Amino acid sequence: MSSILITGGAGFIGSHLTQHLLEKYPDRRITIVDDLSTGLSENIDLLRKTRGSHRLTFITETVSRALPNLEDQSFDQIYHLAAAVGVRLILDEPIKTIETNVLETAQLLRYAKSRNAAVLIASSSEVYGKSNAIPFSEGQDVVYGSTTFTRWSYACTKALDEYLALAYWNQHRLPAVIARFFNTVGPRQVGDYGMVLPRFVKAALTNEPLRVYGDGSQIRCFCDVRDVVRVLPELLHLEKCHGYVFNIGNDQPITIKNLAELVIDTLGSDSTIEFVPYEEAYAAGFEDLAARQPDLSRLNAATGFEPSIALTSTILEISRSLRN
Repeated sequence: MSSILITGGAGFIGSHLTQHLLEKYPDRRITIVDDLSTGLSENIDLLRKTRGSHRLTFITETVSRALPNLEDQSFDQIYHLAAAVGVRLILDEPIKTIETNVLETAQLLRYAKSRNAAVLIASSSEVYGKSNAIPFSEGQDVVYGSTTFTRWSYACTKALDEYLALAYWNQHRLPAVIARFFNTVGPRQVGDYGMVLPRFVKAALTNEPLRVYGDGSQIRCFCDVRDVVRVLPELLHLEKCHGYVFNIGNDQPITIKNLAELVIDTLGSDSTIEFVPYEEAYAAGFEDLAARQPDLSRLNAATGFEPSIALTSTILEISRSLRN
């Protein structure tokens, strides 16, 4: 029986991907490696109730510490989602963010090469940095702020991950695909690390003010996690996708202020909107992007991908998840 390795499988995207793969591949074993630093044991409990969970193995450890114990394992697919995520965590623990995102990925890629396993590396729209060339396309230049601002360290770590994965493809023909996620949202996501939508939904459910950072005019595009995970195995399976970067998300824009209003309306909440200066929310000199919108033409051409789940449906699913 062939096997799949998912790092970060107890996290938001990772747990949904694991569930999808258990259902998609009834003849494959799946191993999750997650140290639960941002992943949740509750997600593992949910997965153990999923059909096919007898084929699931969970290892509570960091990637670099777990891999030496998997030397006798044979994986044909690896999904590397383990990372330090969220603006709040990046600002509070920059050393951990940098070391986790770079060193763990380097170890993972060496392991994948030793098995010639197809590997998908999770990246982020943060890689585009301060670019104002909207919509963002995979081949365009990137622009970062000063190294004195911790905020940009995350973007640089994910860019290094991409460079390293592409180097393994170019030098060793390791089947590697890079997925740049744009604001993935859905049930099981928590707002503890700065994720805006679950934070809004949680406030709306208790009729508390929805705290909008800045003036709310910043534009984002939100894609349901269940749309996202169904395209990842396709990218890894298609040889024509190896050695390429793909934007993953929805290309329909909405301002953060309008998002807050949509949450209030969808949930019938009595909440109000409270605008919070960036200096109060994060730190002095914090820089945010006016717009972040993906060009999905490369992804669509390769896989035919089109998002199918409406944002209002996602809001309702998040509210159900939080209530439970």
